[in-house]
Amino acid sequence: MAATKADGMPIISKLYCSSSQAVLVVRKRPHVVSGGGFVVTDCSQKVVFRVDGCGVLGSEGELKLRDSSGEALLLIRRKGGMVQALSIHRKWKGYTFDYEGSQKLVFRLKEPNYSCLLRNNAIRVSTEPRRSNKDWDFEIKGYFPDRSCSIVDHLGNIVAQIGINEEVNQLMANKDLYHVAVKPGIDQVFIFGVIAVLDYIYGESTRC
Repeated sequence: MAATKADGMPIISKLYCSSSQAVLVVRKRPHVVSGGGFVVTDCSQKVVFRVDGCGVLGSEGELKLRDSSGEALLLIRRKGGMVQALSIHRKWKGYTFDYEGSQKLVFRLKEPNYSCLLRNNAIRVSTEPRRSNKDWDFEIKGYFPDRSCSIVDHLGNIVAQIGINEEVNQLMANKDLYHVAVKPGIDQVFIFGVIAVLDYIYGESTRC
């Protein structure tokens, strides 16, 4: 039977589903030093994930999420039509790797038209296998560049919250450092895969 709640099963790996809320910190890497992307650390400043963007991979519209040892967990690619008309939505697809290196599709994200990257425009994500009867399973509410948004499941439950500590915000107005609170039972690889796409869509560290 398919899960009816977002935390019913992991999307990518149960190894990254914590039994308690996890508050992780994202630190953007400068393009000029390390090719961009970002690093995710826990409360003890231990690296949990690293996301490489096109400045590292040398391929536009491609991202890779790695674990702390550098092993690739998620490959994310943007698929776009040859004609970029206003009615065309570019889609992102996230893939995992099996033990033989074959790719398996685990989620899709539809990128809004650039003219529609507004504060109240929800970005929606569907997973494989599907988790609801809607044409999407998760959506992003709020505005990512402001570091004030959340990832919500199809039932309306917040599964991850993206924000900035006020003390940090006063020191770093460019928002290169922010935190993500991931709810218990939620797949952290999936959450940061979605955040990597948001980072690219809004022209931040993963984009050249």
